[in-house]
Amino acid sequence: MLVVMKRDATKAQIDAVVERIKEFGITPVPLPGAERTAIGTFGTTSRAAADAVESLPGVAEVVPVSRPFKLASREVIAEDTVVRLGAVAVGGGVPLAVIAGPCAVESRELVLETARAVKGAGGSALRGGACWPRRARRQACRS
Repeated sequence: MLVVMKRDATKAQIDAVVERIKEFGITPVPLPGAERTAIGTFGTTSRAAADAVESLPGVAEVVPVSRPFKLASREVIAEDTVVRLGAVAVGGGVPLAVIAGPCAVESRELVLETARAVKGAGGSALRGGACWPRRARRQACRS
């Protein structure tokens, strides 16, 4: 379930809701927002738990959420997520960020050459595999 608190809910009211949810063996996760706080939950939610929480002071509504990834749902976070990679923004309706690079970082020179090529092709960010260099992978494959 998702408990949406009223805009003017106090910290004490939010804490009381969190404690009441815990009494039902459910894990509450307070999610403070710009305008109000929501409280997401993990665990099986009974109708009794929802009813008990819905009547507490400061609660605007209790929304049943049965689908996966509820913390990333629009019910919890209405605005688009934007991830910042230095000066590059990814998501949130900004232009597409192209991120490219080698599957294996073999040398500083090769990474710099690749970075120039990525930038020249309009790429926004460089990524490089940090696993095995190709030479080591080839040697491991031969054994």
